Amino acid sequence: MTGYEGPRASAWPRRLAQGPSRMIVQAELTGWILHEDERLIVVNKPGDVVCHPSKHGPWSSLVGAVREHTGLPTVHLVFRLDRETSGVVVLAKDARMASRLQKAMQERRVGKAYLAILTGDLPGAVAVDQPLGQDTASVVFMKSAVCADGQPSRSHFEPLGRAGGFTLARVVTETGRKHQIRAHAQWLGHAIVGDKIYGPDPQLYLDFIDRGWTPELEARLRLPRQALHCSRIDLTPAGLGHIFEAPLPADMAAFCARHGLPVPP
Repeated sequence: MTGYEGPRASAWPRRLAQGPSRMIVQAELTGWILHEDERLIVVNKPGDVVCHPSKHGPWSSLVGAVREHTGLPTVHLVFRLDRETSGVVVLAKDARMASRLQKAMQERRVGKAYLAILTGDLPGAVAVDQPLGQDTASVVFMKSAVCADGQPSRSHFEPLGRAGGFTLARVVTETGRKHQIRAHAQWLGHAIVGDKIYGPDPQLYLDFIDRGWTPELEARLRLPRQALHCSRIDLTPAGLGHIFEAPLPADMAAFCARHGLPVPP
């Protein structure tokens, strides 16, 4: 687990598991669908929806809702996103397609690009080639960190605009480690706006679990969720001939507009 052995470290995962789930309405899911055919379903996930099934029923997770929508007993989550990350999610309707896409991911034949709002002024494009592993010193057990014995991880950050002490960046990943962009952004010294774990203090995440979103958290984090959005998944290198794109969501676009950052179309 972690090097922290106090009561909060052992108790907070249980409180999180019992916390409220965002329930999906069927009409909402229909509006999120970017593409559907006999083998794939691609969704523009909001930044408050869990991907993996939960104990709160099928409509409490993206996978459960997609199963209900399709009537299939199983759907395969090929490209997942964290709960507070929005954007393109690809699910396969059969095991063969899922295997094909997972192999393509392992062979780096899938292009993934994100939009992120970073704290501070990122002066120019930079490639972060830093291995990631578990942060054993953090009070949050799931936190990743740059460490010498971690897994190889590479992310490319390109500023699209800078204003008001923030940077809108395009991020392209070569690898797909847990929390990769968030951990690499923190390592750069330009944490993602709204990131409760990799932002100014991971204690804020525990405060959020204890008390929910508060004025104090808003003052420190600026947004109630991390400003990270999967804007594009390109399956053409995998031989599938598809590129899926999702525009910047309203909350991130509004933040950009307030702070003088460009709003991509």
